[in-house]
Amino acid sequence: MRKRLLTVIFAAAFALVIPFAAAGCKKDDKTIRINEVTHSVFYAPLYLADALGYFGEEDIKIELTNGGGADKTMAAVLANEADVGFCGPESVIYTYLGGSNNCPKVFGQLTKRDGSFLVGRTKPEGEFDWASLQGKNIIAGRPGGVPLMTFSYVLNSLHVSANLVTNIDFNLMTAAFKGGTGDYCTMFEPVASDFQAAGDGYIVASVGQQSGEIPYTCFMAKQSYIDKHGDKIEGMLRAITKAIKYLNETDSATVAQMLKKYFDATSVESLKTSVESYKSIDAWVTNMAMEESAFTKLQDVIELAGQLKKRVDFKDIVTTEAAQKVYSQIYA
Repeated sequence: MRKRLLTVIFAAAFALVIPFAAAGCKKDDKTIRINEVTHSVFYAPLYLADALGYFGEEDIKIELTNGGGADKTMAAVLANEADVGFCGPESVIYTYLGGSNNCPKVFGQLTKRDGSFLVGRTKPEGEFDWASLQGKNIIAGRPGGVPLMTFSYVLNSLHVSANLVTNIDFNLMTAAFKGGTGDYCTMFEPVASDFQAAGDGYIVASVGQQSGEIPYTCFMAKQSYIDKHGDKIEGMLRAITKAIKYLNETDSATVAQMLKKYFDATSVESLKTSVESYKSIDAWVTNMAMEESAFTKLQDVIELAGQLKKRVDFKDIVTTEAAQKVYSQIYA
């Protein structure tokens, strides 16, 4: 499966060159092009760093594109159509093991647990029991992706066996569920809250609360980019670390108002609920420097899913110097 995913990544990287080049996209020296795996309140500090002017204070601009899956985000980085990839660190592990030249390195971690919520078709009576998923059909992500592997890790730890639907594109999962596929579906916020508000389903549990901490979403870039633009990388990390601090110290209603322009189709009330949901499960790191123990657990999860044939040394694909420096400055 890992070989198949690498084939998809490299094929997609080649394919991405044409449409992006045809669009004639240009960037100045202040711009960092970030391809995010999906657009979610789970990544609130990234958007808040922009809304609060923290990127401007660092004299940098952020250009965001949506990859719609970690494989596509990695493809954009490999094709030089994105400077920074923002997705699960498993994609870097796969690329490194595939022997890629100038393999990206993780330089900052944002989320420390799964950010998806399990949505069912009916409202559970009383407290949700994970054992009730036995034999159910669940849309939970694609093979090799952290969302699916984390969900599998949870089920395995609880000795629950379910039928996981894995042949649906990440961006089409919710639509497939709404169309009648599966008994449950995992969704990120604000999609889960919007889905519930529309009466299409009910949020029954937090996957991240059940799984425990794991390095879930990280920033990565090619070593060549990090070497050449170390000042911009540090400035970006400083802006986001300040935004995390702001988020933790500010009421959810105020944060929701600031996020509104990044989620035009979502109500402020749904955004507030989403922010509170992520605060309640302690979703975000304080120090963006990934810890080796967390990286070890990530490889445990990947190995359990049968997607890891060889362990990777922490230092080979993770660099923490800039993130640790920024953390020391802000929390001195």
